[in-house]
Amino acid sequence: MKVGFIGLGRMGKGMARRILGGGHDLVVYDVLREQTAEFAAAGAKVARSIAEACEGREAVITMLVEDATVIEVALGAGGIRDSFSAGAIHLAMGTYGVATIRTLAAAHAEANQILVAAPVLGRPDLAAAGQLGVVAAGPAEAVRQCDPLFQVIGRRTFQAGTKPEAATAIKLANNLALGAAIVAMGEAFSLVRKYGVAPEVLYDVMTDGLFAGAPAYKGYGKTMVDETYDHVGSPVLVGIKDANLISAAADIARVPLPSLNIYRDRLLGAIAHGDGDKDQAVLAREQGRACGLD
Repeated sequence: MKVGFIGLGRMGKGMARRILGGGHDLVVYDVLREQTAEFAAAGAKVARSIAEACEGREAVITMLVEDATVIEVALGAGGIRDSFSAGAIHLAMGTYGVATIRTLAAAHAEANQILVAAPVLGRPDLAAAGQLGVVAAGPAEAVRQCDPLFQVIGRRTFQAGTKPEAATAIKLANNLALGAAIVAMGEAFSLVRKYGVAPEVLYDVMTDGLFAGAPAYKGYGKTMVDETYDHVGSPVLVGIKDANLISAAADIARVPLPSLNIYRDRLLGAIAHGDGDKDQAVLAREQGRACGLD
């Protein structure tokens, strides 16, 4: 498949490597030119502009962090919409807001182009190993066309229907559940520490008992126990970005989310204490501060 890839950050690099390794014709683009060097060495084409990344492509993937950035890349002058041919697919694989996905879908439809939203579930190590979860939504034939890409990027594709915003809703809901779990683990570790119990004991109880086989509890819980917050999978600053997207989606749908408010407050506290660039497991430290442990 002829694919363009825009956004070679921590997640994007692993995904793009998988696509290139899967035998697809890949063109990459990033505003930081040095991010593209390893792909040029591996045989991928390197575009000098967004327009060049779209030229002759069946699909272009965006893996960008901020909503404003993906809107500019897709809809700005010389962006994806201006550079695409009719019928080409914009495959939005980052975590974006519902309003942003609606805007992209409408703009591409007006230009006889297609938006497929396919946010991914997992951390950079899973991206590199091709073990991400992919939540895909959009016109059925377009989603089917993208399946060879999903196969090399992820371990499973979750079909979310024909409206791209459905995939966004699922990704944001998943992040809400994960954020609540991180907060709850931090609180639980603080409680046992107050009774002089080593956090490792609770970790073993959780991961070999009630939450056996749950990777979120194993991964984030181990980071909390070891306090290896500098080994970053998903940083606090990305967490607050996503928390704000969840809040906006809840506002559109008029859904109260009390757990989100607690998660967001812990994220803000961590940022205020200088931990914005740390892994989100650092919310355990923030909880510890709240109860006088740290």
